[in-house]
Amino acid sequence: MEFTWFSTDIYRLLVRMSINIFFLTIIIRFLYYPIAKRKDYLFTYYLIGFITFFICFALKKLDIDTGMGLGLFAIFGIIRYRTDAIEIKEMTYLFIVIGLSVINSLASNQISMIELGVINVATLVLTYSLEYLFLLKHETRKNITYENIELIKKGREQELKGDIENRTGITVNRLAVGKIDFLSDTANVTIYYFETDE
Repeated sequence: MEFTWFSTDIYRLLVRMSINIFFLTIIIRFLYYPIAKRKDYLFTYYLIGFITFFICFALKKLDIDTGMGLGLFAIFGIIRYRTDAIEIKEMTYLFIVIGLSVINSLASNQISMIELGVINVATLVLTYSLEYLFLLKHETRKNITYENIELIKKGREQELKGDIENRTGITVNRLAVGKIDFLSDTANVTIYYFETDE
């Protein structure tokens, strides 16, 4: 049984991996994290990006067809639907991370490094523009445990919003009631507010 101990493809791997790490770091650490402040997603995005890159690079060495590629995305889709629901913005960043990792690993020799750079830079510029230039107000959220369970009833949303604003000093843009615990008379409430209002 023969093993290949060295291949010149290692240089291609290192170059493409460096490009991937560079652009993922800018998007995840310097665009997403300063606004969201979610360390759990920081961890998730980096690892999903790395694993996607390595899976695709390894599969590229094999002769796979379009069906196999679509099957790979189906796996990620199954993982997505088996986990807790996450916000659409986090899903968008997840798609960016997976998409760039796939592009950086599967780009063929027909795509020059400059073209690969243009794809990454264009994604980066568009993400930055939408996040920091066009959307001037950044909506963020907090999860709170709320004990005045009478105010979570339908029709008392404005009272609930007013009570939370009085207690927290935050101008609430919108809110969502989550899990309700009738044994302890508490409810998990997610409040959404603009960053400048905190």
